[in-house]
Amino acid sequence: MFQSGEDNNRTELSELGEFALIDSISEKVKITQSSTIKGIGDDAAVVSYGGMETVISTDMLIEGVHFDLSYVPLKHLGYKAVAVNLSDILAMNAIPQHITVSVALSNRFSKEAVDELYTGILNACETYEVDLIGGDTTSSVAGLMISITAVGAANKEDIVYRDGAKDTNLLVVSGDLGGAYMGLQMLEREKGIFEENAKIQPDLTGMEYILERQLKPEPRKDVILELKTMDVKPTSMIDVSDGLASEIFHLCKSSNLGVELYEDKIPIDQQTFDIALENHLDPTTCALSGGEDYELLFSVDINEFEKFKGHPLFKVIGHFTEENQGYNLIAKNGTRHELQAQGWNSFKK
Repeated sequence: MFQSGEDNNRTELSELGEFALIDSISEKVKITQSSTIKGIGDDAAVVSYGGMETVISTDMLIEGVHFDLSYVPLKHLGYKAVAVNLSDILAMNAIPQHITVSVALSNRFSKEAVDELYTGILNACETYEVDLIGGDTTSSVAGLMISITAVGAANKEDIVYRDGAKDTNLLVVSGDLGGAYMGLQMLEREKGIFEENAKIQPDLTGMEYILERQLKPEPRKDVILELKTMDVKPTSMIDVSDGLASEIFHLCKSSNLGVELYEDKIPIDQQTFDIALENHLDPTTCALSGGEDYELLFSVDINEFEKFKGHPLFKVIGHFTEENQGYNLIAKNGTRHELQAQGWNSFKK
């Protein structure tokens, strides 16, 4: 990280050509889904889900906006690009099965760099049992851009939308929050130090968890499978990509509801908590507004409480109310505050 060097064993993309690059990628792709009829190699992929509902999501990552290659390894970037798209499919209570990948590359990238990127992409495909079935490659004058479309399937009766929450439903979240944001802050901090003095090597000792949360997030397929085992169907659901508060607002607005969120119930990992305080940041604010945790936030009927009480994967953090009661954060000392969202805004200056 934070070091640059020229690889002597470098294959220029201009020498390789687009079709040879595609052939190089497709040679590494393995098909695992019975629903894949035709993958890479024709004008379009063909999949068959046997009458199930199809769920599709697309996301784009742009160098300098969504990632910084001075500290993000290409392998991790490829993995993360897939992971964040699969998370959208899972947030619909569906199972991802296919992806397409489109990449725009400037001439500063070599074939070996593309191989690293696709190693991460294919590792994610293997981990989450999805097939890479196509995409596009093109040139870029502005660095690296990655666009991934994820496709999944679910029975019609299993799909969960954002607008299904009801008054008195419990608000539940998986995992813990704020870690990805703190990982980003530490990477940015060390980058700044390195840019001032290249002789000072980054010191990220003891930050392994938050760095992994930022560089290699894991979409919560295990949560969807566990909910099925528990015989629980959420009434609404969303993934936490832009910060907990922003995602709560989405659920509330879609369902025309208010909310009571309890600060002392928000799950924050101890490493996230400690490093936030060491850097004069409020851990609760990091969880509310940080983003990129890719946990699942959902609502369930209040009668399901006993199933979630003490469950290691979940935390009940609040409940929905009538819309006219507003969006409220109940602080640790019991005081009530208006919930504020300061999460990611793509077009904010």
